[in-house]
Amino acid sequence: MPSYSIGQAAQLLAVSPETVRRWADGGHLAMDRSSSGNRLIDGVSLAAFATERAAGLHPVPEGGLTSVRNSFAGIVTAVTMDDIVAQVEIQSGPHRLVSLISRESVEELGLEVGVLATARVKSTNVHIDRPGSPA
Repeated sequence: MPSYSIGQAAQLLAVSPETVRRWADGGHLAMDRSSSGNRLIDGVSLAAFATERAAGLHPVPEGGLTSVRNSFAGIVTAVTMDDIVAQVEIQSGPHRLVSLISRESVEELGLEVGVLATARVKSTNVHIDRPGSPA
């Protein structure tokens, strides 16, 4: 079973190591000690906690039904347009999403820097990398 140091868990959760220590001491994260006495956070517990913590952090506005499950509510940080195509960047928490859409869509949606928008991602190709795994 994988386990993570306090520092690794803090980096994955985008918080300080002290915050992870408080969560572990408060029973929110399963923690053990290594043979040398260092705190180790259980990987399964960390994954469950990260999922719980992410729920509701960037709520997607209601308004319609969709089959897309990967939705990122955020703020438009850049819009670059030419005659036909536009590039729109959205910052959703720690995630930066970039999409190429038609200029017409940008105009119809009123997308400009500072506007709230939701990026929905549906793809048949998703690539997953794992540090240190063989190629």
